[in-house]
Amino acid sequence: MSKMLSILSNSFKLTLQELKVNKTRTVLSLTGVAFGIFCIIGVLATVNSLEHNIQAEVSSLGSNTIYIDKWDYSGGPNKPWWKMRSRPVMKYEEQNQIKDRADLVKNVTFLLQTGGSISYKSDVLQSVSVYGINEQQITIQPLSFLSGRYFSVTEFNNASSVCLIGFTNAEKLFGTAERAEGKQIEVKGKLLTIVGILKLEGKNFIGWDYDNCIMMPYKFCKQIFDEKNANPVIIANGKSGVSTDALYQELRGIMRQTRRLGPREEDNFSLNSVEAFSKEISGFFVTLNIVGSFIGGISLIVGLFGIANIMFVTVKERTSIIGLKKAIGAKSSSILIEFLLEAAIMCILGGAIGLFFVWLLTLLLSGPLHFPVFVSIPLMIATVIICIVVGILAGIIPARQAAKMDPVVAIRS
Repeated sequence: MSKMLSILSNSFKLTLQELKVNKTRTVLSLTGVAFGIFCIIGVLATVNSLEHNIQAEVSSLGSNTIYIDKWDYSGGPNKPWWKMRSRPVMKYEEQNQIKDRADLVKNVTFLLQTGGSISYKSDVLQSVSVYGINEQQITIQPLSFLSGRYFSVTEFNNASSVCLIGFTNAEKLFGTAERAEGKQIEVKGKLLTIVGILKLEGKNFIGWDYDNCIMMPYKFCKQIFDEKNANPVIIANGKSGVSTDALYQELRGIMRQTRRLGPREEDNFSLNSVEAFSKEISGFFVTLNIVGSFIGGISLIVGLFGIANIMFVTVKERTSIIGLKKAIGAKSSSILIEFLLEAAIMCILGGAIGLFFVWLLTLLLSGPLHFPVFVSIPLMIATVIICIVVGILAGIIPARQAAKMDPVVAIRS
């Protein structure tokens, strides 16, 4: 053990000496490794962070939840948009049929989702997301309130002119979001009283646009918006312990019965499972990681040849020293290990530089661009392993060449 530590210490000292003596040559070689590590770890960190953020947004759509819609969210050549466009939209009565017939469903709700403008005094906001919701919406899609409350049962049943407002909209209209509660805004000529302000959620790639929305009771919403053009959708989630497949089959059977479809008739609706969507996203990111790693690997190969080149030169320069070491009893294995460790240390130094640039990338994306990126512990461990492997591959041939030298010939040279 002490012998190995001695070899490691000597290799580290020789590597630092190499850095000092041949600065330009060494820096150029380390740059290749650093760039390769930056490409691989930078791509993996960005892709993993993107997947983590999207999966978090997908999970916010509901656990064991299925969206029943005329549209198939996965798309694809087997589900052309023109064919789905001709399908009938979801109806409120179909939600009631599911509620009455389903045994595996825990909660079910009917939702309208459209867009419009809202105004307060002389201030007008365009392109606001408008949701017409029912009582069970909050049990399927939990809401976080900055202040205020959810709608009461009476407000749902009586189609009361009340609403919830997203943080960004409240801030734009009232200066500070907290001032919005109790104020009245105008939507399509109707006045609505704000009873709740939603917390700031941040940008979403998928899911609900809570920051830029207003929510109102469904029965009131359908009075001012055309229900058929408001993208109605039924959302159902399963009871505890119920599999997504079992829930899917039960909902499909109920919908086919409700719409009186014959055995040979195709479904004129789509059941979009959040779990299936999550699996598709995971599969896509696996492919993306492989492609990214391959591209980064090419850059790393360039760095590998740079380290191999510098190791060949180092062996050439130290030929007489190698001869003296072998003459006084140094074993070939010790010489081999010494040069392999030196190559690995150089690669680790290059990898450290690459990780530094990855860290700068995370600051750039997480700061000005507001996209949270993190480098996980497994990625850092992978960096060290990659550097050691690259170092061994780069140094194996020069190290073997040094280990096989004849001491007499080496000293004479």
